Amino acid sequence: MFAEIITIGDEILIGQIVDTNSAWMAQQLNLIGVSVKQITSVSDDENHIIEALTSAKKRADLILITGGLGPTKDDITKKTLAKYFEMGFRRDEGALEMVRQIFQKYNRPLLDINMQQADVPDGCEVIVNKNGTAPCMWFEQSEKIFVSMPGVPFEMKYLMSDEILPRIKSRFKLPFIIHKTILTANIGESFLAQEIEVIEDSLPAHIKLAYLPKLGQVRLRLSAKGDDEKSLKTEVEMFASQIISKVNRFVVVDDDIPLEKAILNMMQARGLTLSTAESCTGGYIAHLITQHPGCSSVYWGGAVAYAYELKESILGVKENTLTTFGAVSEETVTEMAQGAIKHFKTNYAIAVSGVAGPDGGMPDKPVGTVWIAVSNKHKTIAKVFNFSNKRIQNIERSAVAALVMLLNLLKEDL
Repeated sequence: MFAEIITIGDEILIGQIVDTNSAWMAQQLNLIGVSVKQITSVSDDENHIIEALTSAKKRADLILITGGLGPTKDDITKKTLAKYFEMGFRRDEGALEMVRQIFQKYNRPLLDINMQQADVPDGCEVIVNKNGTAPCMWFEQSEKIFVSMPGVPFEMKYLMSDEILPRIKSRFKLPFIIHKTILTANIGESFLAQEIEVIEDSLPAHIKLAYLPKLGQVRLRLSAKGDDEKSLKTEVEMFASQIISKVNRFVVVDDDIPLEKAILNMMQARGLTLSTAESCTGGYIAHLITQHPGCSSVYWGGAVAYAYELKESILGVKENTLTTFGAVSEETVTEMAQGAIKHFKTNYAIAVSGVAGPDGGMPDKPVGTVWIAVSNKHKTIAKVFNFSNKRIQNIERSAVAALVMLLNLLKEDL
């Protein structure tokens, strides 16, 4: 079964909001065996919406639509759907009662424009939205299913989880789709492909291998599709084991988790602790780590120390080191990392200092120059990187490089 997702709204196309709905829906559909054929974003324009619906109908069996169901004049999805399906309107009593309950709950006056939220194309099936005033509408035409949902993420997610996905699963016999992800680091995509070329060539037609590179990492994703779930899992695990055996020195984890989460899990299993000393990354490494629940069992904290004074007072960097070598130097990041271990009393530490840009560079230390050190109580490794002149990219690249260096040090200590 093929699905297409259509998101409606000028705010998406001008970049005012990020379309997270499509990614979440695609993930959930994949889990039940529905393949997403295409994702399309269109403006709040009747002709554009109708054109998208007509095109989607040719490609997909299930068309999921979000957005444009608000009470104001710029929300035209409902009227456009009525025109597309050549339907009139009716006022749905179930939807109207939900609107009344919501306004009563918040003690707000119920205006006629709000009551019009319950007006729906007369040929659709209404699925009551228990989290908002805009009802979900289910249409069927020529063996195709169209579902229109509000664009508010928590409303859409409730409707998908509690209503739409269960209906699809009960109504159609869907294949199983099995994924297996292997996270690698310290090897480029092309070199990785060379290493596992023989294994990739031996994959049967129903198992695909995808390369997903990202800032010093490559994810390998094996995907299998078929009717026998147990057999698919066995096959995927077999090929995954072959790949892991072939490139074991580059494998971080055989799970679909971020690099920092894999490191946290590794350190937690060994009872190790971590601190950070950040300058040019401004706490970004700490942010990556602390977005994961349970990180406090490993990550004890850190410092964002831009000024020389803070590098000295918080991390114990020597004044002479800073005046002689500068903040962006091997000597400074080494003392930052060792100071973090000493003052924060952790087993390991990361330190970063550099010129993130877009200005502040010097002839011997141009924008993009970043020194990174990782340390334990017995050893410190420092390395210089030369990134670009783009600030955000430099911060992100520095964070990933620091995490990969920490990973390598952890592996040395096994």
